[in-house]
Amino acid sequence: MGTHYQGTANEMAALDLYIKLSRAADATTGQINHHLHRQNLTISQFGVLEALYFLGPQQPGQLAHKVLKSSGNMTLVIENLVKRGLVSRERREDDRRCIDISLTTEGRELIENIFPDHVAGVVQTMSVLTLEEQQQLAALSRKLGLGILAAARP
Repeated sequence: MGTHYQGTANEMAALDLYIKLSRAADATTGQINHHLHRQNLTISQFGVLEALYFLGPQQPGQLAHKVLKSSGNMTLVIENLVKRGLVSRERREDDRRCIDISLTTEGRELIENIFPDHVAGVVQTMSVLTLEEQQQLAALSRKLGLGILAAARP
């Protein structure tokens, strides 16, 4: 269902798109990430494990940027992963003010075990679109995101 707002054609089109985009994003996220609850992981925790696996040790601020979370939220996410023994914190030798977050052996094993199923879930979920449609949606999503960021800059 689209908007019931009776405004200008531009207003109605933008509202309709926003509703459809929000619903599609929610459905996609839910479908792709439903497997994480079996591992007792949140989407943010999975994102941190994935970033550390592919990018190596990161500082909390870098992880927050990669996972699209606030630094305050990232502190809690990291703390919970540390408690589970999936990541560790280490002060840098060259700058004691900086802390690097790294995967532990247990964290590496977990992400290596669940990532192939995650990829398969992403591929399956996106298979409702042709490869060309996936590329078009990716390009449009990038354009929308970059346009929003550019408009927000002073």
